[in-house]
Amino acid sequence: MPDMSASLALTHLVPLAKEVDENKVTPGVLGFIVFAVMALAVWGLMKSMNRQLGRVDFTEEADPKAASSEQAGGPA
Repeated sequence: MPDMSASLALTHLVPLAKEVDENKVTPGVLGFIVFAVMALAVWGLMKSMNRQLGRVDFTEEADPKAASSEQAGGPA
């Protein structure tokens, strides 16, 4: 039954899509500006992420609680 309602909706929307003139629908200058701003934001975020990951120290220190429990005679 859901497939029937989806196909019914598509049959009503297809004529509306054909009414749009393809020569008049363009993103224009505003679309370019929005895309350029998003590209610059992604570039800045990636640069910041690389800088933050460069500061990470991957050597893990020993857990003091685990060391004291091993010396005490095993797991608690």
